[in-house]
Amino acid sequence: MLKTRIIPTLLWKGYGLVKGTGFDSWRPIGAVLPAIKVYNARHVDELLLLDIAATKEGREPDYESIDEFTSECFVPLTYGGGIASLDHIRKALLAGADKVCLNTAAVEDPELVRSASDRFGAQCVVVGIDARKRANGKYECCIRNGTQPTGKTPAQLAREMEQAGAGEILLASVERDGTLEGYDVELLRSVSEAVSLPVIASGGCSGYENMYKALIEGGASAVAAGALFSFTECTPLEAKRHLQRRGVPVRIPV
Repeated sequence: MLKTRIIPTLLWKGYGLVKGTGFDSWRPIGAVLPAIKVYNARHVDELLLLDIAATKEGREPDYESIDEFTSECFVPLTYGGGIASLDHIRKALLAGADKVCLNTAAVEDPELVRSASDRFGAQCVVVGIDARKRANGKYECCIRNGTQPTGKTPAQLAREMEQAGAGEILLASVERDGTLEGYDVELLRSVSEAVSLPVIASGGCSGYENMYKALIEGGASAVAAGALFSFTECTPLEAKRHLQRRGVPVRIPV
């Protein structure tokens, strides 16, 4: 049976890590390398490193920094931000990333997902879906850091990305991001039931039991968390122990 993954999220902007709420109001919380070293020691399953400024600034990934970060990272690392071509993906993987996360580029050019999957393997192609809940209660996907609506529902976009060859979906609730108010389980369920791909829950994790709820009720295959591990006493290891007690298969170091 596949083990459930606990994935700390690192949001990178400029020269350091930041955290905000609702994809906005960013404030610095530290440097990237020290955080990576801490998570190495905490035996996390993976790390998610997102350069939240790259696409907005119209630039490609900072490969030199990615190389610096991955040289000190001893767990699989997924990198996202500024990736808009096969060459960008190739360079990010050569710099040490184990997977890449496509968001805006995947929506604007689904063929990029197909080409990336064919060339590098679906296992290293993650598609990030950022969703907002509208006043009518319906969900809509947004791109460009959650600022530009697409007219597509998360389930619709997830199916399109599955058909294009994505290996995994990173599903984020824009409203819940950074709030510690809990994952949007309804959103998770709508996507996990629409595709056969693994779905990573992101946005608003409030604690260990909330992770369990995202996995069991939301159908997520993995959980990503940023604010929870940055601003509370919760740790990835304790999260795994809680999930193990609840019957969820996890990888705990001996």
